[in-house]
Amino acid sequence: MLCSRWKRWRKAGTTAALVLSASLSGLAGLYPSAVQAKGPLSLSPVDTVATVAVAQLPPQGRSMLTLVYQGGPFRHDKDGVVFGNRERILPAGARGYYREYTVRTPAERSRGARRIVCGGLQPAVPDACYYSDDHYASFRKIVP
Repeated sequence: MLCSRWKRWRKAGTTAALVLSASLSGLAGLYPSAVQAKGPLSLSPVDTVATVAVAQLPPQGRSMLTLVYQGGPFRHDKDGVVFGNRERILPAGARGYYREYTVRTPAERSRGARRIVCGGLQPAVPDACYYSDDHYASFRKIVP
């Protein structure tokens, strides 16, 4: 499990300190006194989520974000389905909090790797949206 996290975080450009922090935080449940939540190792992948302005999204991403706020209609059957956040890169949320949407990739026959994931209790009124162009290996929070 640590190896797959390392590869994913290394691809996302995360430092070794974050990997070590995540590894140690996994031990906290087993050995609470062995892990202290102070100092530089208290960072987590969630703390390092970068941002991207709406204007910096590809045109297809801006179109999908507009559709999200309109409540659809969506092109793909999987658009609007629950996103499980198994990668645990996004902030923790209850089951069903996050929903995923496909950002079309020109000249791609399949859904491609680009996604927008929005979290909130009401799908058309999300609390926050995140953009991934590498199929969930990394996320950037979408800001105005």
